[in-house]
Amino acid sequence: MSNIIRTEHAAKTYAVGEITTRALKDVSLNIPQGSFTCIVGPSGHGKSTLMHLIGGLDRPSSGKIYIGDTEISSITNTDLARLRSQRIGFVFQFFNLLQGLTAIENVEIAMMLAGVAEPEQRSRAEKLLALVGLAEKAGSKPGQLSGGQQQRVAIARALANDPDILLLDEPTGNLDSVAEAEILDLLQDLHRQGKTVIIVTHSDEVAKRAERIIRVKDGLIAA
Repeated sequence: MSNIIRTEHAAKTYAVGEITTRALKDVSLNIPQGSFTCIVGPSGHGKSTLMHLIGGLDRPSSGKIYIGDTEISSITNTDLARLRSQRIGFVFQFFNLLQGLTAIENVEIAMMLAGVAEPEQRSRAEKLLALVGLAEKAGSKPGQLSGGQQQRVAIARALANDPDILLLDEPTGNLDSVAEAEILDLLQDLHRQGKTVIIVTHSDEVAKRAERIIRVKDGLIAA
């Protein structure tokens, strides 16, 4: 199985005034295409920094990050934004839905930003909401949905441009145990359909669903 994400001696240092923090130190790892991986670790130990680097949301201070054959740590911001929109679907703990838009409009907006034709936006958004079990909620705004339903909309939005990677940061952190189980079941279904699923979490319960677990401690991959 080929690696869809690879890091080589990746490190990230933040400087605020005279204070320097080494958030990530010399991390080399491989994530196979089509795998279900959890990146686990306590808060403040570098797992979110690692997520931002492998998702192209930030650049390493040193080392290299690859998505497929593309070394993303050195390409232009424009090329990096294009690659993210084409290959990675992001899902976050706090849903990040636009409150003034309906569920279907929140899904459509990702396609609009990618230049997808308007008729295709609506058709694909309808199919994606059906996929996540929310066809009947297409016209509802986020405030009319439960937390689990909002996260399903966020997952549908992440799938809008048919990315091969789903990168999720604490996707069940604000959900009760029933909604958490439903979201994890959905993610396992998407994995079985061929998506590469990467969850960043502090929860060992969430990590039990994964095929692979990468533990981060003190900015390093723990043995």
